[in-house]
Amino acid sequence: MKAALPLVGFIALTFLAPLAGAWCPPGDWYRALAKPTWTPPGWVFGPAWTVLYLLMATAAWRVWRRTGWTTPLRCWLVQLALNAAWTPLFFGLKLPGWAFAEIVLLWLAIAITLRGFLAVERMAGWLLVPYLLWVTFAAALNFTIWRMNA
Repeated sequence: MKAALPLVGFIALTFLAPLAGAWCPPGDWYRALAKPTWTPPGWVFGPAWTVLYLLMATAAWRVWRRTGWTTPLRCWLVQLALNAAWTPLFFGLKLPGWAFAEIVLLWLAIAITLRGFLAVERMAGWLLVPYLLWVTFAAALNFTIWRMNA
């Protein structure tokens, strides 16, 4: 049981990121935007992000067990902060252009973190691949919505 406490801590830390957007629901503004036909239904985002946050936490915990708080985990914290910033930018401030610029930085931070995790433990790196793929999709969606509504 004691060995599981750090994993629980990483899960708790990871799930702080979506709290930044809890005060910025999509709302009427988002519903009124023109969106591409390939926009997923709203119900997809909650389960998808839940799985992704659990994978992110597990990957970070696996790296921490091997190296402690080294550069790969500092990169992980940076990408987590960038993850937390996107929702307030897009939904809260209603700035899809700035949100797109921010998600590009997030994508780069995830890629750097993934590379660092792979160097420590291959499984930890692979656990971040679905996250990078989802953020790639999210960036394309963000860009398209921004351009459709410019």
